[in-house]
Amino acid sequence: MLRPTVIRVKPKENYMLELEFDNHEIKEFDVKPYIKGTWYSQLADFAYFCSVKTDGYTVVWESGQDICPDELYELSKPLK
Repeated sequence: MLRPTVIRVKPKENYMLELEFDNHEIKEFDVKPYIKGTWYSQLADFAYFCSVKTDGYTVVWESGQDICPDELYELSKPLK
């Protein structure tokens, strides 16, 4: 069975993403552990971090950064 994919993303304070998946679950994902190295370091700029979009599958940023949709689903926490 395929993992759910991201259909909506909302950036939040403290480098968190609110994600809605195609199975209608809404979860929160912490991006802070990814903000290191040269590829993801641009995400440290909060304005750039907030430019996140979904491509209907995962989350993406303008310069090409993305996060595997399996990681987004498995490592995110349900919103209460």
